[in-house]
Amino acid sequence: MSSFHTAREFAFSASQVYAAFAAPERLARWWGPAGFSNRFEHCEFVPGGRWRFVMIGPDGHEYPNESRFAELITNELIVIDHVVAPMFRLTVRLTALPDDPGHCRLDWEQAFADAAVAEQVRHIVVPANEQNLDRLGAELARGLNQGLQTD
Repeated sequence: MSSFHTAREFAFSASQVYAAFAAPERLARWWGPAGFSNRFEHCEFVPGGRWRFVMIGPDGHEYPNESRFAELITNELIVIDHVVAPMFRLTVRLTALPDDPGHCRLDWEQAFADAAVAEQVRHIVVPANEQNLDRLGAELARGLNQGLQTD
């Protein structure tokens, strides 16, 4: 098994960050690397729920994806199994910062069962995961400005 890990502190609570995953219309706005958009076909944010969508690259190329929400603990944990190639498990942990519960730390671990596949995609995955979190931060700010997030 080979995995990639990144972490980020957000000036938002764990519940606000979790909400940006839980609402399909919000998730569609920020999911993926810079320049990508999404067309969701099915997004059932419940344990065992299916998530089928197409990521659309800046060049218009379409990338079909299918995942399953393997485990969800409200405001704490999101585990997503990507069930088409490349196969991986994404584990997102949300932790309130002890000195400021209005802020949280997000730990993002993407684990590939096949180490060779992980090495082949490393040059894409590492920057893409950072871009994904950049886009999440922008969505959180957008939500705050639109009054979507309240604790």
